[in-house]
Amino acid sequence: MSLSAIALRFICTTMFFIPVAFLIFIAFILFLPILFLLGYFQVLTIGFENLGISSGATTFLLFLILIGSGINIPLTKKRLIYGEELRFFGFFRVPKIRAQGLFINLGGAVVPVLLSVYFLFRVSKAGFDLEPIFLATILMIIISKFLSRVIPGKGISLPILIPPIFSALFALILAPDFAAPSAFISGVLGTLIGADLLNLRRAQRFGGFLSIGGAGVFDGIFLVGMVSALLAGF
Repeated sequence: MSLSAIALRFICTTMFFIPVAFLIFIAFILFLPILFLLGYFQVLTIGFENLGISSGATTFLLFLILIGSGINIPLTKKRLIYGEELRFFGFFRVPKIRAQGLFINLGGAVVPVLLSVYFLFRVSKAGFDLEPIFLATILMIIISKFLSRVIPGKGISLPILIPPIFSALFALILAPDFAAPSAFISGVLGTLIGADLLNLRRAQRFGGFLSIGGAGVFDGIFLVGMVSALLAGF
């Protein structure tokens, strides 16, 4: 076989294998987030199982929390405020309807609080002292109150990384033997009380739509659940 024939064969073979390898690499990159999420969900499932919740219940609870984030249960009578909004540099007035009232979010408050009560019951039943959890919760209340902000017309806001980071930190220091339930309870109750309830009267002065556990703090509370499950899983 001549040298030119060998070179041509090498080039053709290389051109065949390079695209195949490249496609495999691209497929791996595209599926990597899915593999990561599946592994992450597996760790969460194991974590919640260690907290006494089955894998099926974990899936249902995560789904309920995510879907429930869009469901606000009224605590006071809902009022509709009719007004106008200026558009196109103030040349046009467009009717605008705003809802006013106090609500509680299903996914960001109701479900997490019920889970906190359940975890408190399990920790107490296991014979652990509840004092470290209460102390961690008090610290979370202070931090959440100090770092939360009332935004006129929008509600209450808290940086989303504050609840999971500090609740996990306090749990590992104060309750290392049962860090996961401690992180969840203190993170949820501390955030809801410190950020939402203690700022409620001030936020009501500005009016608008106020939801306990709603958009301003929901992300942080959701991350508290994720971090707590990870602590239990490891």
